[in-house]
Amino acid sequence: MYFLGIDSGTQSTKAIVLDLETGKILASGHSSYELISGLPPGHLEQHPQDWLKAVDDCVKQCVEKLGADRAKIAGIGVSGQQHGLVALGADDLPVRPAKLWCDTSTQEQCAELAHEFGGQPGIIALAGNAMLPGYTIPKLLWMKQNEPENFAKTTSILLPHDYINFWLSGVKRMEYGDASGMGILNVNTREWCDELCDYIDPRVRSMLPPLGSSRSVHGRLRPELAQGWGLGENVIISAGGGDNMMGAIGTGNIRPGVITASFGTSGTLYGVAGSPVVDGQGEVAAFCDSTDQWLPLVCTMNVTVVTEEVREMYGWTLQQLEEAVQAAPAGAEGILFLPYLNGERTPNLPAGSGVIHGLRPSNMKPQNIARAAVEGATLGLAYGLKRFRDLGMNPTEIRLTGGGSKSSTWRQIAADCFNAEVVTLDTSEGAALGAAIQAAYAQANEHGETVSYDDLCAKLVTLDESTRCKPNAENAALYVRQLERQMELTGRLNQTGWL
Repeated sequence: MYFLGIDSGTQSTKAIVLDLETGKILASGHSSYELISGLPPGHLEQHPQDWLKAVDDCVKQCVEKLGADRAKIAGIGVSGQQHGLVALGADDLPVRPAKLWCDTSTQEQCAELAHEFGGQPGIIALAGNAMLPGYTIPKLLWMKQNEPENFAKTTSILLPHDYINFWLSGVKRMEYGDASGMGILNVNTREWCDELCDYIDPRVRSMLPPLGSSRSVHGRLRPELAQGWGLGENVIISAGGGDNMMGAIGTGNIRPGVITASFGTSGTLYGVAGSPVVDGQGEVAAFCDSTDQWLPLVCTMNVTVVTEEVREMYGWTLQQLEEAVQAAPAGAEGILFLPYLNGERTPNLPAGSGVIHGLRPSNMKPQNIARAAVEGATLGLAYGLKRFRDLGMNPTEIRLTGGGSKSSTWRQIAADCFNAEVVTLDTSEGAALGAAIQAAYAQANEHGETVSYDDLCAKLVTLDESTRCKPNAENAALYVRQLERQMELTGRLNQTGWL
């Protein structure tokens, strides 16, 4: 029995076919797309139709490789970029392009919502999370205030993975994990916060689809898609989830004690909890996961984007970048790189910018700049890990994913910055694997089989022990001081308006 896992991201969509019996990935597909160009600063959007074309392309690549074995596909799971707003009209077509997770044009709307409900502490008391520009619901308020004609046309709203699920099955529904990143789900009760919805507009509650368990089957693959792809008549669509929620499943992060850190264009750090983990400071997102537990999470917007800019600045290959970082000492001879090139979510600096601090004639070397870039991006996530520990989450192990985790030098820096053992997975497609595992879980349990996520992940998620790194005590102590310096400098520059 095979299961198809789809990961729809900001830059591309990937798909894998998982053989449940052997745990092997039998086929994969990939399709890229772009952001809409020419928008004002802070506005980041995509056409939802591009995602659907990419999913169709990826699935066709997979089933072509499978040949006649495509008939063994029993279920499909979808991972999607979080927080994007897909506004649909009465014809169920998008009324405008989707505003994405990295869109920071809603700062005024976030401030308005916070002001109305007693500041961010008031918002946290209502829903468990602060109201941040990346979240979905400020985007809807922005549309009401800036595009009233599009708001008037809107009859339903979905998240990116929900929209793909709708296209696959014809069913509109939300699950707890991705819904918790909208800004209007009370994560303590897993119910919509009526006060926030009604403040935006009395119609908002009617725009929201049914909300339910992440463990439930979402629907069945539409006959026309099944026929076009050569699949069976009863392929299930699982609930799916946000990319971080699916990444948690795909890295075996389904019980307290394990933390996943993703080193992609942006960075995330998350771990599963058996009860809500609400941060009164609003720095740790109190999300739900996609197995009906909770997923406290920290997001930073600048990880490999920083190292890629440095690499391009010097005209290096990836190997040359690796060699430069390795050649520089821990601490980069006093250079500190505040990595806020795209603004930042943690700390909340939507209009922030990057800073290179501590330059002297003796240390102004390319390898030190490269090392400082890696350290700055990693320490941004280390700050999030410190907040996790402050809230009682003490990881036994950190599992790394994303492009940055492929670097052996970066893995060791991560172990030292986190002061914890780090290890990568056998597959780099954690979100797609998580989506496939969720589909296997949903399909089996719908048919009365007693299958647990523990059993599935123990069988299907494999660590690459050759990548395991243990922290160097001397470097770990240095990075504690470095993190204090980075956060103090961030605070001072932000207070003076120079960041």
